[in-house]
Amino acid sequence: MRERGSAGPMPVRPTATDVLLTGAVVVGSIVLSLIAAKGPPYRGVDAFGLAIAAASALCLIWRQVMLMAVLAITGTVVIVNAAVGYPVDAVQWPVWIGLFTCFAWYGWRRRALSLAIVGLGVAGYIVFDRGPVGAAQLVSITVSVLVATIVGDAARSRRARAAAIEARLRSEARERTMLADQMLAQERGRLARELHDALGHAVNVMVIQAGVGRRVFGDNPDFARDALKHIETVGREALEELDRLLRILGEDGRGAIEPTEPTVSDVSDLVARLRSAGRDVTMSTSDVDLTPSAARAMYRIIQEALTNALRHTTTGRISVSVRQTGVTVVIDVHNEGLGFDVPVPGHGLINMRERARLEGGDLQAGPTGGGFQVRATLPARAPVSPHAVAP
Repeated sequence: MRERGSAGPMPVRPTATDVLLTGAVVVGSIVLSLIAAKGPPYRGVDAFGLAIAAASALCLIWRQVMLMAVLAITGTVVIVNAAVGYPVDAVQWPVWIGLFTCFAWYGWRRRALSLAIVGLGVAGYIVFDRGPVGAAQLVSITVSVLVATIVGDAARSRRARAAAIEARLRSEARERTMLADQMLAQERGRLARELHDALGHAVNVMVIQAGVGRRVFGDNPDFARDALKHIETVGREALEELDRLLRILGEDGRGAIEPTEPTVSDVSDLVARLRSAGRDVTMSTSDVDLTPSAARAMYRIIQEALTNALRHTTTGRISVSVRQTGVTVVIDVHNEGLGFDVPVPGHGLINMRERARLEGGDLQAGPTGGGFQVRATLPARAPVSPHAVAP
């Protein structure tokens, strides 16, 4: 049990240091008993006196287990020692060591109790001692009490400061570990979004183009050859994207995950891919001013919306619109078709919403009259004067 206000729990069994300290005090007590004054009014040192001194010192070995009892026993020994007529030189030291231990480990309640016990021992010594207890003896007792209490309290404070510093260091280490884990999780999430969006789009485009090429191979071989050419181009780009992401995952990947700043022309390339796969795609854009990360988010959102359009429909017009109004860039991707249900959030929609959120924007997706629409808003870097461009 720890007392409220204590600096820490007491050890439950004597340590090697306690044994060595007790041995030193026992030897010192015997030496002091032998060299103490033997003449009147005190008795000469004999075997009984040495036994009293040794018993008082040996109590110290249990001070870490039952300190209050040890203080009471050593205080009683001081009184008995004075009553039978021996000098106090040898038996007083265990009392001061016990008092120091109490102030070094416990709070104010046990400190007050220990001072009361020591006070009773001092009173018994004054009453029963055979020699005159004058100013010199009282000053010596006062100094011993002050040294034991002040040094003990300083040891407790020093230990408390060390414990606080250690706790703070452990807390900082935990916070650094949590921060590193969070950064790692965020980085993994970004890489997962990159892989899903980039490679998912490429694979879907290649599947669509391969299917179209297979169906028209006999009737329109030129179109089929163009489809195979587009498949090769998209496949190479997908491999380059995969290689870039794998380098980031490896030891040499110290650069940014998004090193490029896509532009409207890159979006036009996405649209051209779908047109080469036989889909009817229109595009309307205006000048926009986005930060590099927001431009990357715009590109990936349009790419994933087009991928979803390819995955869920085989016909119907797809329209892409990018425009800036004031300090807001609005992205619309509409896919004509019927029978769209309320979407179940999958990786694609989750990734698009997360990209918009990280840039301080918003994304809404769902069925509309005659199709399915994805609308994203992103904050612009600065207002521009929009003018429509229809490739």
